[in-house]
Amino acid sequence: MNCEEYRHEIAAEPSFDGGAGHLSECRDCQAFRAEMQSLNEKIGRAMRFDVPELTLPELPEIDDRNVVALDTRKPRTRTAWFAIAATVMLAALIGVRMFGVGVTYDSLGDEVLAHLDHEPVALRPSTTAVSDEQLSSAVPASVASLDHSAGLITYARSCEINGKTVPHLVVQGVHGPITILLMPEEAVSETVLLDGEGVHGVILSVGDGSIAIIGDREEQLERVEKSVLESVRWST
Repeated sequence: MNCEEYRHEIAAEPSFDGGAGHLSECRDCQAFRAEMQSLNEKIGRAMRFDVPELTLPELPEIDDRNVVALDTRKPRTRTAWFAIAATVMLAALIGVRMFGVGVTYDSLGDEVLAHLDHEPVALRPSTTAVSDEQLSSAVPASVASLDHSAGLITYARSCEINGKTVPHLVVQGVHGPITILLMPEEAVSETVLLDGEGVHGVILSVGDGSIAIIGDREEQLERVEKSVLESVRWST
């Protein structure tokens, strides 16, 4: 079982342990499972609100011949509605964090910056390079050729940007992890500057596609830009 398959399973059922062998070797998936279980516990707590029994005052007897029949079901109290609202909000949060369901963006740059929040485990400092198998799975030969001159690649996954599957890589910089998104089908007419919360970056035009590079605000990205441009070649 690979990371993508495992994460789909754990998102559907946080108690899933069918990937125990994979989980013991993958720190990223360990962190992802802990986050999903934490969200699941919050939903559980939201559902455990005590709803007090509704007590109605006694009403005087009236002539029921002139009374319209009313719905006798007990109305939900404010506490019950709050529990439902909290549950819906947390469930929606999981959907957005996992898949960006229903989210639209004003620009490619906005979506690239938002994507960093969807995979926080990717931004953990690391000194362990991904395996050649994992790298070739994230960057198939049909998309691009990539050598290791870009730096120490510690994260490699296939992600979705603007409805297209793209390689999502992370290399280690001086001030922390640097995200690289290879987007062979996303052409930009000129360099796009990215300015996010605590991060900055660029989207560079490369042939018929583009490459996004984002790092810590203190990170000097010029060196990484040069090495990435020299190490990536589109296959189409």
